[in-house]
Amino acid sequence: MSNSRRTIVISFSGIDGAGKSTQISHLQASLQDMRIVKLLTFWDDVATLKHIRENAGHTIFSGDKGVGTPEAPIQRADKNIQSPWMTCIRLAMYFLDAISLRRKVGAALHFEADVIIFDRYIYDELANLNLENAIMRLYARAMLRLVPAPEVSFVLDADPEQARARKPEYPLEFLHSNRDSYLRLARLHDGITVIPPMPIEEAKTEVMRYVLCKLSSRDTENDEAEKHLELQELSDASRLNRGSYQ
Repeated sequence: MSNSRRTIVISFSGIDGAGKSTQISHLQASLQDMRIVKLLTFWDDVATLKHIRENAGHTIFSGDKGVGTPEAPIQRADKNIQSPWMTCIRLAMYFLDAISLRRKVGAALHFEADVIIFDRYIYDELANLNLENAIMRLYARAMLRLVPAPEVSFVLDADPEQARARKPEYPLEFLHSNRDSYLRLARLHDGITVIPPMPIEEAKTEVMRYVLCKLSSRDTENDEAEKHLELQELSDASRLNRGSYQ
């Protein structure tokens, strides 16, 4: 039996503490009753050499492990280390991750799912680069051509001070530069939708409005594809019947 359903891929990106997990949980819960939703996380499902990367920041740079909370802040040392040699290593790792992501998206499109949500995407890695540098922008464009673009790509913009208060893991200076990189990346790549800083409930409404609009458009495309397939099958059957009488 032919299956004309087309899966929508949605990604959420943004600085640490921007509220990605909150928005993803709300979107999942809102769609669960009417759609089959699959969640993939970039770190768990896509990133390569995870064990080495997890230990490098702690072993080499004496950074903390774990997740920071207002009650228990930590000081991580990984993507905020911007030395030239770390940038070279980062470029190699991000290329491997891009290949992995390309394969993962290809495989995910065969899932029995209407919506696939990515918690972070290649954008979150490219935003760790100095995109004011022309060579880094050239590299970013190459990675964007290599990786399939989601139908909906959200960057949740956030005030760095408020984000760090929610999730204290990185120096404030880094969060400011990281935010600038996300916004620069959004200007570099037309497929990114930036949700500006706003109260959580308003952001939920904005995300849902955009996703439902995209789903409605996709449902219309699916209906038209099904009608076209039915007409094609009727046409083929008619030709066969005419042939049998000749």
